[in-house]
Amino acid sequence: MGHLLGVDLGTTAIKAALFDGSGRRVAASTREYPLLTPAPQVVEQEAEVYWRAFRDALAAVLASGGVAPGRIRALGISAQGETLLAVDRQGRALAPAIVWMDNRAQRESDDLAAALGNQLVHEVTGQVAMLPMWPASKVLWLRRNRAELFGRVHKFLLIEDWLIHRLTGRFVAEGSLLCSTTWWELRTKRYWPRMLQELGIGEEQLPEVVEPGQAIGTIRREAAEELGLAPSTIVATGALDQACGALGVGNVRPGIFSECTGSNVAVVALVEQPRTDPLRQMPCFYYGLPDTYMMHAFSMTGGMVLRWFRDGFCAEAMREAAASGTDPYELLTREASSIPAGAEGLVLLPHFQGAGLPEANPRARGVLYGLSLHHTRAHVLRAILESVALICRRMIDAVRDLGIEVGEIRSLGGGAKSPLWCQIKADLTGLPVTTTRNTEDAACLGAAVLAGTAVGAWPSAAEALSRIVEVDRRFEPDPRQREPYELLYADYRRLYDCLLPVFNGR
Repeated sequence: MGHLLGVDLGTTAIKAALFDGSGRRVAASTREYPLLTPAPQVVEQEAEVYWRAFRDALAAVLASGGVAPGRIRALGISAQGETLLAVDRQGRALAPAIVWMDNRAQRESDDLAAALGNQLVHEVTGQVAMLPMWPASKVLWLRRNRAELFGRVHKFLLIEDWLIHRLTGRFVAEGSLLCSTTWWELRTKRYWPRMLQELGIGEEQLPEVVEPGQAIGTIRREAAEELGLAPSTIVATGALDQACGALGVGNVRPGIFSECTGSNVAVVALVEQPRTDPLRQMPCFYYGLPDTYMMHAFSMTGGMVLRWFRDGFCAEAMREAAASGTDPYELLTREASSIPAGAEGLVLLPHFQGAGLPEANPRARGVLYGLSLHHTRAHVLRAILESVALICRRMIDAVRDLGIEVGEIRSLGGGAKSPLWCQIKADLTGLPVTTTRNTEDAACLGAAVLAGTAVGAWPSAAEALSRIVEVDRRFEPDPRQREPYELLYADYRRLYDCLLPVFNGR
């Protein structure tokens, strides 16, 4: 059946992985890129940086995989959501991409919420409220603040749409990424005329809507030559990175709850019909499987807080890791393991870029509470790891409030490599946490299987993934940690509530 490529275009890195017909990884490569933060609340990236990283990652995979380009049948894309590109008729970016975590459009978000009402936004799009990160808010910001550029825009694209156009010449988009634009109707799978009217744009400025896992076309000859791929390679739509990751760890039936700790934290619970949340805590998205949906919440930060602390406060550990050839995160988590559950009174609110869902508060900020002269760097590291698990617990509670079963947590992303972090999540949530053999490649595998399904390699992605994915490790909750972690969770919730007037008064 040939080989399949899966590409995961993330916030700070792109990963490409090559799989054989049985779903076994043959080769993989990652290329990182720094974000551009030229002003407070502004986060951008040059489109060509994405392309060069994509090209270089593919080159490394092709060099190490030992597979002739002509044997690669299809390519699927997993992509970050909400990152917006304004392009001309040739698909060239007119300005840097506005990255998903960019919060410059707070005023525009507030104005759209006032004009439409957050309840209507939730009922139509599945999103719980207007936020500055949504592409609709960003488009309105461009209209108000970059009028000359706004007038030259041929299409507004998400990052998957842009890469597919660069590869095939077609402007298309699929539902799992379109959900959080807030200009797409979840139930009808059509663009929302009322929102487009508020933004001052027309449907002709948006891509054609297709399904996840749909063949779009072959690679343009010029792109194929630059990338070292055969022009016969089929490009297929993938899905939102969190949907692809969830697929890649076998989240293909209700009851499995997947959690990804990467730059941020994201969770996915499958549902068979679109759901609205009476409390507007948990948004509903289209999934990567046909006519399937997901309750999907995400934070604004997660693993990037540990990276921030590593880069700013752990130079000695970094040098030690470099000298010994050890992963610096392994050294840091080993240090954190010396501290008991609850970090001896330290509580971290990890909202460095605002609070994601279910709080949906871009004005929130990071807070480290409870410091005393007794505390050390190891305590702070423990508090960082626990803060991510606290986010997971908060999201699980919101899912359960809707009557949705959560039986186990499938963990993926960089955080899943840490046994300590997985155990903390199990202890804090009271649920078993499992990892799979392909945890590190989950999003790429999900995208590759969607591409394979698009070209007829399998009858369905769900059937293929049920066979391919194997559970590797299982972490059971430690009953001895239940009491300290229940107290920590209560403190975490109270601390946020107490600081809410401070956050909202900023």
